[in-house]
Amino acid sequence: MSKLRKMRGTRAALFGTAVISITALALSGCGAGGQSDGATDELTVLVEGGGLAELQPIADLYEEETGTSIKLVELPYDGLFDRVQTELGSGSVSFDIAALDAIWLSAFADGVEPLDDLFTDEVKSDLFPGLVSESQVDGTHIGMPIFTNSEILFYRTDLFGDAQNQADFEAEYGYPLAPPTTWGEYTDVAKFFTRDTDGDGEIDLYGTDVKGGVETEWLATVSQAGAEQMVLDPASGEVTIDSAEHLEALDFYTSLLPYAPSGAAQLDWPGAQNLFYQGQLAMMRFWGHAYTQTPDDAVVKGNIGAAPMIAGPGGIAGVPGAWYLSVPTAGTHKDAAKDFIAFAYEHNELSIDTSLGLVARISAFESQAGIEGKENYAAILETLNSPATKARPATAKWNEIVNTVLTPLLQKAVEPGADNAALLKEAKAQVEAIIG
Repeated sequence: MSKLRKMRGTRAALFGTAVISITALALSGCGAGGQSDGATDELTVLVEGGGLAELQPIADLYEEETGTSIKLVELPYDGLFDRVQTELGSGSVSFDIAALDAIWLSAFADGVEPLDDLFTDEVKSDLFPGLVSESQVDGTHIGMPIFTNSEILFYRTDLFGDAQNQADFEAEYGYPLAPPTTWGEYTDVAKFFTRDTDGDGEIDLYGTDVKGGVETEWLATVSQAGAEQMVLDPASGEVTIDSAEHLEALDFYTSLLPYAPSGAAQLDWPGAQNLFYQGQLAMMRFWGHAYTQTPDDAVVKGNIGAAPMIAGPGGIAGVPGAWYLSVPTAGTHKDAAKDFIAFAYEHNELSIDTSLGLVARISAFESQAGIEGKENYAAILETLNSPATKARPATAKWNEIVNTVLTPLLQKAVEPGADNAALLKEAKAQVEAIIG
């Protein structure tokens, strides 16, 4: 997801007893400032662009309190994946910790250390259920989340707050104009705002966008439809992409095309942002961190609201966009690395005031309730806390499935005359061939 995937205070005041438990576990085998597998004055952490900013204040405080410096090595998204893959495969690593995208955990599971001792009951109670499950491969925790994200609803407050729009909408649909909470409401609002605003005979404002160039938004819709498994069940190996819920989700997803700009087959995250910032969209489903990153020259600057992701028959659902810290089995300072990971969990709130402003702990999200400019925190919190929100399948083949099946599926589905049921049946055969 690149940079889109892209308060200091007393330790216990905000986060309770969990910090005591996790720090005690991390330090019990090595002693503060030392480790059983060799002392070190520096730990090297591989990070992707967005993750560097999130970890920098934590790294600075760790060095101040322990004397051990943290060297954050920034790599582009693909470069990070390639380096970790190459070094874990060789059995010789140049890093002590790697920040891993959630979808990589299964691929790297054989080359990283178990972190089960860090996942106490107190720790797990302050993490979203989806993150706790996603951190495990074959029942073993192999990564500690450092921050998470979810798509939420962005909407134009100037349009929604306009008295004429409010009167016209209620007259037409029979209920007040407000940020939509369901599929039906989203469709109504998207249709209502799709219009020619300058009288030249051409539509220049659309109610929403439809992204055919990325798969995550449709996967959120699959969970909203009530699917227990998205695409496949890793435990049984059953491919579920042609289920009734997947079809219902795809039908809803593509039903929004009349209220979206043309070119959906190629529309991705940056393209959608540009459309929204230029004032061409009334609503956008997008990653929550973007709420605080609106460009100063955006047409909609100062007129953006944030609300939880919409709900389908199964409820509100997003897709967690989390990153995890993992320790290579071939590393030479594993105890020290786990110490830093425990410290990063304990001081997760330090990431609030960074460029992405994303955290992993529920209590860190809750700490921003009612704070002006942090309205996206409540929206992300409600979305990730929803029982319908599911993590992506834990399979080492996920990247291949996305690139060769899911994205091409959506690009075909958003074209006129697409047979969604047939596309899902074809996709099932393709996924089955990939996973063997």
